[in-house]
Amino acid sequence: MAGPASFLIEGYREKYGGGEAPRLVRAPGRVNLIGEHTDYSLGFVLPVALQMACYIAVGPSDDGRLRVWSENVRQSREWEVDDLGAIEPAGEWSDYVAGVARELVHAGCRVRPSNLYLWSTVPVGSGLSSSAALEVATAMALLDESSGLARLDIARLCQRAEKDFVGMPCGIMDQYISVFGKAGCAVRIDCRSLGHDTVRLPGGVSIVAVNSMVKHELGGSAYRDRVRECREAVDAISAGDPAVASLRDVSIPQLEACAASMPKLVYRRARHVVSEDARVEEFMLASVAGELKRMGELFVASHRSLQHDYEVSCPELDFLVDSAIGMDGVFGARMTGGGFGGCTVNLVRSDAVEAFRAGIARIYLERYGIDPHSYVCEPSDGAGEIH
Repeated sequence: MAGPASFLIEGYREKYGGGEAPRLVRAPGRVNLIGEHTDYSLGFVLPVALQMACYIAVGPSDDGRLRVWSENVRQSREWEVDDLGAIEPAGEWSDYVAGVARELVHAGCRVRPSNLYLWSTVPVGSGLSSSAALEVATAMALLDESSGLARLDIARLCQRAEKDFVGMPCGIMDQYISVFGKAGCAVRIDCRSLGHDTVRLPGGVSIVAVNSMVKHELGGSAYRDRVRECREAVDAISAGDPAVASLRDVSIPQLEACAASMPKLVYRRARHVVSEDARVEEFMLASVAGELKRMGELFVASHRSLQHDYEVSCPELDFLVDSAIGMDGVFGARMTGGGFGGCTVNLVRSDAVEAFRAGIARIYLERYGIDPHSYVCEPSDGAGEIH
């Protein structure tokens, strides 16, 4: 980590002065392999933590304030530490920092006056969870070993910051994988029990994220709509079976039997979630068995479900998926993240990666006049200090 460490220390000292070296932390972004829009229905997800991460250098301040400088947006924000429990959102990037600080105070953790210098390599708006990386990195920077806060509690606290302070009703996947990522593995998260299993990925295949470079504005409102629609489906099903507390509890036959009791739109939303949970389990089995063809088929089935039943894709994502699955060495492709833009995730034979990246960029540029960024995703460890 010599590169990021040197950059952080130099930037911190330039911004805040010399003296004792700052403490350095990182928290990764993530790409979700499969299990999209299932976490807030307490289902299963299968993300990997990325080598792309949010890095923070932190040291003490002597004026009673929490101060943060973002190298990415070249802006600074600050708050009185004594006021952190009562601060309100400002509707900008700093809310992710402020929200975590407020939640720490509410959790009874001491937040010391501090100077933070942050730099993130997770592209914003790409669906690779730059927000969770920032939240978890902030928590790691503001906590110390005496806090006694368990890693799962850190993930939950950061999720609360995004839900209650930023105002996005997200599930826990993004914060969880940023904390619990494991190098070389995907992590299957049970979003009800909050337990997890690691799944080692087969050799000979690479994960490539392709950034559509677009983010349609209706993403935020549509997310809230999907949360509500899933709740409506649960209400309809639980009227006949009180044991159903979330779509996690519903089988495909059970959903089909209740289809007439809910609007068709709500039924299709539920069908995506229930079938996607099943795809996570099947994908895990295929990964363990090294069945790359089946893994790719499940990718495509997931995308079609997101495209038609859940309706969170967009023309640019559909074009990237449709183009990718016709290219040599590509086993499968799907949108990843919240949707309406952001990234696709592609399973690509390792010796075909560079040809795929060049080919998909050329095709997308010809169609949309946009040069898409692509990233080879290396499953990495979760958040921690940099030594």
